[in-house]
Amino acid sequence: MPVIREINGKSPHIGEGTWLAETAVVLGDVTLGEDCSVWYNAIIRGDVNSIHIGNRTNIQDGAVVHCTYKKAATVIGNSVSIGHNAIVHGCTLQDNCMVGMGAIVMDNVVVESGAVVAAGAVVSEGKTVKSGWIYAGIPARPLKEISAEVREALLEKTPENYVMYKSWFEETGF
Repeated sequence: MPVIREINGKSPHIGEGTWLAETAVVLGDVTLGEDCSVWYNAIIRGDVNSIHIGNRTNIQDGAVVHCTYKKAATVIGNSVSIGHNAIVHGCTLQDNCMVGMGAIVMDNVVVESGAVVAAGAVVSEGKTVKSGWIYAGIPARPLKEISAEVREALLEKTPENYVMYKSWFEETGF
């Protein structure tokens, strides 16, 4: 069973059709929208500020979503993909964007709709990842504009695929 726990009088709200892996952890002031998936060993920790996650968002294995006390809540939009072992901390991820595997997105960052943070990138505090661009490196910088093929493959298909993947686990009773 996933760990779903109240912290400081605030309990997570989990939307209809959202699936949590057995080892997922969701704590405190967290709102998860509909048809989301939170995968194995992912942690969403709303203990020191709020975390709001829209619909059809996937938080993949080992990812950490947190916030900063009295400073930075975390807001994640609809159809967002957060890759394996990524860290998303006190930032805003607008609709239809992606944070790649092992990437780190720091406090007060805004990742605009239609943007990609590449695997392993580190987006420094307060930066904006612009729509239509892939940002990569440490610190993350614009690498290249997103092609129509990448937009379809990463930003449109990945959330659809994760809705499908979660159905496989729901069907087996996990």
